[in-house]
Amino acid sequence: MVKLRLKRCGKKQRAVYRIVAIDVRSRREGRYLRKVGFYDPIKNQTYFNIPVILYFLEKGAQLTGTVQDISKKSRCFYGT
Repeated sequence: MVKLRLKRCGKKQRAVYRIVAIDVRSRREGRYLRKVGFYDPIKNQTYFNIPVILYFLEKGAQLTGTVQDISKKSRCFYGT
């Protein structure tokens, strides 16, 4: 099963997250299938590649709760 979830990047005390499509059995820092977005909590910036996200959702992928909250907060994409 594939999920869209956050992958932590950046320095200590300066976390930046990539939103990635990843297999459920992989760890947080593991190999991902594709990068589908970006989230910076410090600058409060988000980016979603909506066509790619819709492709994965059509194939049966699910959003994690955190990614779903970020998408609602940004008013860019409302995942189901």
